[in-house]
Parts: sequence; C-alpha cells; structure tokens
Amino acid sequence: MSSNTDKNEKLRIDKYLWSIRLFKTRSQAAAACDSGKVKCNGDQVKASRQVHVGDEYEVKTEARRWRVKVAALLHNRVQYAEAIKYYIDITPAEELERLQFQASSFHTGKRLSKIGRPTKKDRRDLDDYME
Repeated sequence: MSSNTDKNEKLRIDKYLWSIRLFKTRSQAAAACDSGKVKCNGDQVKASRQVHVGDEYEVKTEARRWRVKVAALLHNRVQYAEAIKYYIDITPAEELERLQFQASSFHTGKRLSKIGRPTKKDRRDLDDYME
C-alpha cells in the first residue's frame, strides 16, 4: 500500500476527525456528522464525505468549536504530537478568548463573586455586623 499522504486515496470525514483526535471514537465523529455538527463551507456533511487536502471544516465538539484546514490525510489514529501535523487550526480568535474566559471563571474552584452561599469570612462579617 502507498503512503498516507497519497493524493488519490479516499478518506471519510468521520475517520479523519477521529484520527486527528477531535473525537475520542469514530462513532462519536460519525454521530457528530449525522447531527449537523460538522460543516464544510456552511453545509452539513455526511460521515461518508471524502476529505481532500485544503478543505476547511467547522466542527462542534463538546469542548469547543473548531475550524480546521486539512493539511494532509491521516488514515490511522496516532499520538497527539503527530496528529497536529495533519491539520491547521484556523479557529477564530474570539472563540479562543471565549474558551479562556470560561476556563478562568469555571474551573478555578472558586465561586463567582456575589453568587451562592456566603463564605465563612462573609458569615463572620455578617455576624459581627448584626451584633
């Protein structure tokens, strides 16, 4: 068999998205295609669509919204360090900023200010004020 980057080989979009590690399983990638979460030029694509070098896809995963450009065809799942060489991440800056903001506000383990139960310090201050 010829190399992975041969121009006339056929590769399905679900297999490609799985092999570049946007989805954990190929069936998740296929389900995303079928439910309209994968688009090419604004049009939904089916899982069986052929991938070509230079295609741009908009992919919505649970974690984030991706925009990727196909740099080369990848038929087998490989480690992340290798997989990133097969696509170019062209996700808009505002989407990345939104993710940064979400990460900073939700995953710090601290509650957002003025929301929810008072902290122990707030409680003590309140008790001192009431006395």
